[in-house]
Amino acid sequence: MIFDFKSFHLSSIHAESDQDRQLINVELKNLYDSLTLDEKQTFNLELQKFLMSEVGRLGSDSEAIKNQISTN
Repeated sequence: MIFDFKSFHLSSIHAESDQDRQLINVELKNLYDSLTLDEKQTFNLELQKFLMSEVGRLGSDSEAIKNQISTN
């Protein structure tokens, strides 16, 4: 099973209000609650991988911006 965390992430980023963001979180929580124990383990592992890749990407983007600022 593959979970599309990126779509939830992007929806949250582009939400028009805190209430919309809250609804997205509820949707994700409901999805999690509907899973079997095995599916929850897979969900958690995939979520960790997604978060690590996003943090890594943000770190790379941040370094690139710092380097660009220091060369200007």
